[in-house]
Amino acid sequence: MILRGGYFFRRALRNMQQSPVLSMASIGTIAVALALLAFFAIAVLNVQQLTASWGESLAIVAYLDEVPEDKVVKGWISDIEQYPEVDKVDFISREKAFERFRKRLGDDAELVEGLGPEVLPASLEISLADKWQNEIAMTGVVERLRVDHRFTDLQYGQGWLEKLEAFLLLLRISGAALGGFLVFAALVIVANTIKLTLYARQDELEAMTMVGATSLFIKLPFLVEGTLQGLFGGLAALGLSFMVFEIVLQKSLGSLLLITGIDTIHFLPVVWQVMLIVGGGLIGLLGSLFALRKFVRFVSQ
Repeated sequence: MILRGGYFFRRALRNMQQSPVLSMASIGTIAVALALLAFFAIAVLNVQQLTASWGESLAIVAYLDEVPEDKVVKGWISDIEQYPEVDKVDFISREKAFERFRKRLGDDAELVEGLGPEVLPASLEISLADKWQNEIAMTGVVERLRVDHRFTDLQYGQGWLEKLEAFLLLLRISGAALGGFLVFAALVIVANTIKLTLYARQDELEAMTMVGATSLFIKLPFLVEGTLQGLFGGLAALGLSFMVFEIVLQKSLGSLLLITGIDTIHFLPVVWQVMLIVGGGLIGLLGSLFALRKFVRFVSQ
């Protein structure tokens, strides 16, 4: 059984060597299709992380043009904490806001050299209790604060969070549509590669049928060939996506992500990486099956 498996594997490799251009076209198309899906998956993964981070730290911010005495600020905090929806209220001084901003800039902190805390306003950060983390409760608190003329400049992130979730949905749909189209193109190219190999070996296949070779024995090398092309394409897609991630995404977008509150961006989890490679193998196998179905007369008994 092992020896027979080795025969099918060697036969598949020989078929690929005999049609190197077509094989590379199949592998390249699968690699491009899966790499594009990987890019979308990386984007979705990190946008989900950003959405989760914002959702956990969703708060109402009341900016203060003028900072009153500590006694007055403590009175404001005490009044707001009486709201049933409010969990806690933190006073963020200009100095604390400026230091927080510098930390988020990371390596680009030099951009604010020469500036002082006075460029940022002080604020009250109002956090809601977990059971009130929803748009209705947050809007109600904001409306009550606006009635109180002490707080006029109010900002809260629910609207941005909803826009981010809508963008995430659009990203998923776009990735699925474009990726699906490229995967279909990869299937067609793999199928055509196998078809051309079958055409070139038509006489040999008919001779094998005449001497008693079974349909499965004839088909298996082509199925292995398509699967190998898919696996190679999956590996190439993984390598390409990781290279782009390291060179472009991780380095170029690091500072931007720090500003949004995320420490780092993540590559695909190991399970997703394995699925990418296995997915390439499945694409190649399906392409081969499609081609062989069209050539039953060459391989049937």
